[in-house]
Amino acid sequence: MNYLEFTTFLLPEIVLLLTALTAIGLSLAHRKGADNQPEPPGLIASVSASGILIAGAILLFFPQEGNLLGSMLVLDPLTRLFKLVVLVMTLLAVILLKETPPSRNLGENFALLLFATIGLMLVVGTEELLVLFLGLELAGLSFYILVGFSKSDIRSAEAALKYFLFGSISAAFLLFGMSLIYGFAESTALNEIGTALRGNPSEPILVVGLAMTLAGFGFKVSAVPFHLWAPDVYQGAPTPAAALISSGSKVAGFFILAKVLLLGFAGVEGSAGWGAFEAGWVPLIGLMAALSMVLGNLAALAQSSVRRLLAYSGIGHAGFILIAIMAATPEALSAVLFYAVIYGLTTLGAFGIVAVVIRTRGGDNLTDFAGMSREAPLLSLCMLVFLISLAGLPPLAGFFGKFYLFTTAMGADATAGSQPGMLWLVALALLMSAVSLYYYLLVLKQIYVGRTPEGATAILPSRTINLTCATLAAAALALGCYPDLLLKPIRFAVGEAW
Repeated sequence: MNYLEFTTFLLPEIVLLLTALTAIGLSLAHRKGADNQPEPPGLIASVSASGILIAGAILLFFPQEGNLLGSMLVLDPLTRLFKLVVLVMTLLAVILLKETPPSRNLGENFALLLFATIGLMLVVGTEELLVLFLGLELAGLSFYILVGFSKSDIRSAEAALKYFLFGSISAAFLLFGMSLIYGFAESTALNEIGTALRGNPSEPILVVGLAMTLAGFGFKVSAVPFHLWAPDVYQGAPTPAAALISSGSKVAGFFILAKVLLLGFAGVEGSAGWGAFEAGWVPLIGLMAALSMVLGNLAALAQSSVRRLLAYSGIGHAGFILIAIMAATPEALSAVLFYAVIYGLTTLGAFGIVAVVIRTRGGDNLTDFAGMSREAPLLSLCMLVFLISLAGLPPLAGFFGKFYLFTTAMGADATAGSQPGMLWLVALALLMSAVSLYYYLLVLKQIYVGRTPEGATAILPSRTINLTCATLAAAALALGCYPDLLLKPIRFAVGEAW
C-alpha cells in the first residue's frame, strides 16, 4: 500500500472535505465584504451540490476495489452503492437548505452537512471497529452542532443538548463494549472477531460487550429503549438537518449494524423463536424490535406535531427493519438495505414538504396543513405518496419493502425449522402497520379535508421543491412497481460482499 492508493480510496471523501472548506471560505468572504449581512444560499449551495456530484461521479466511474490496512478501508460494490445513497440524501438535504431564507453562518451550515456525510461514508466503508467509531463520532459531532444551529430557537437549543448528552452516553457504551470485544477476540477487524467469537455465546465478557455495543448502535438507529432523543431532535432541529438525520444517518446506521452483526458476531446469533430462545444477539434484537414497533406506533397516535409524528414513525420503522436483521442471512441483508433506502427517501420527501409548511405558516402542527391541497396540489399529492408508502400500501415502494422484510424473516425461520419461530414478531409488525395507517391518515385528512385557517399564509412552494418532491414521489411509485431497479443492484452487491 502506498499513499497514492490510500488517497485514491478516500478521493470522494477528500472532495467533500475540500468542498466544505470552500463553503466556509465563501461565507467568510461574503461577511467581510457585506458588513455581516445575511448571506444568500445560492452560491454556497451550488458549490456544495457540485462537490457532492463530483464525489458521486468518482464512485460511479472509477470502480476501484480493494481492502486496505486490515479492513480499515473497504471499497467493493456494496460499500460503493451505499456511499452513493448517502451522497444522494445529502444532496437532497442541501436542496432543502438552499430554500431557507438568507442568514448568517450559512456556509458553516453547508459545511457541517458535508462533514457529517464524510463521517457516514467512513462508517459505510470500513470493517474495522476503530475507524467505525471515528466515523460515527465525526458524523455525530456535526449533527450535534447542526441541531442547535438555530440559536434564536429555544427548542433547537434544547434538542441539541439532549442529542449531545444521549449521544455522548451512547458513544461511551459503544466504545466500552468494543473494548470488551477486543479483549476477548484480540482484534478490531470484524472478520477476525467473528472467527474468535464463533461458538462462545455464553462467555460473560462477551455477553456484556455485546449488550453494550448493541446499546450504542440502538441509539444510532433510534430503537427503543435508546430512542428518547429522536422526537425532540426531529422537532427542534432545522429541517435540513432533521431530514439528513432521519434518512442518511438511519441508512448508514442500519447498514453498519447489519454488517457488524452478520460479520463480527457470526456464530453467536442465538434464537428468538417463540418457546425456543437461545443466548445470543438475536433475542436482544428481537426485544428491541418488539418494543420499537409498539411504542413508536402507539406514541405517534398522540402527536399533534408532524415532525414528532415522523420521529415516532421512524422508531416504529426501526423495529420493522430489526426483524429482518434477526434472520442473519444475505437475503435478509438485501431486504434490510432495500427497506432502509426506501424509508430514507420517503422520509426526506416528507420533511421537504414539512419545511415548506413551516416556512409559510410558521409551524408543523396538524392544523397548519389544513387546506394544503387547494393551495399546493402537487405537493399534497407527493405527501400522499410518501405517507401511504410509509404505511406500506400497494403499489408503492413501502409495500414491497415490508413484504420483502417479513417474507425473508419468515423464510429464514422456516429454514431453521423453528415453530412458530419469529411468526410472533411478524404478526406484531402487521398489527402495528395497521396502527400506523391511522396516524398517517390524520395528516392526509387535514391536507385534503381540513379548512384553511382564517388569515393563514398561502402555501406557495418553489419550483425546486416541487421538482424534488415530485422526483422522490415518482421514485417511490417506480420502486413499488419495479423493485428490481434498486433490489437487483443491492442483491448483486451483497452477493459480491458475501
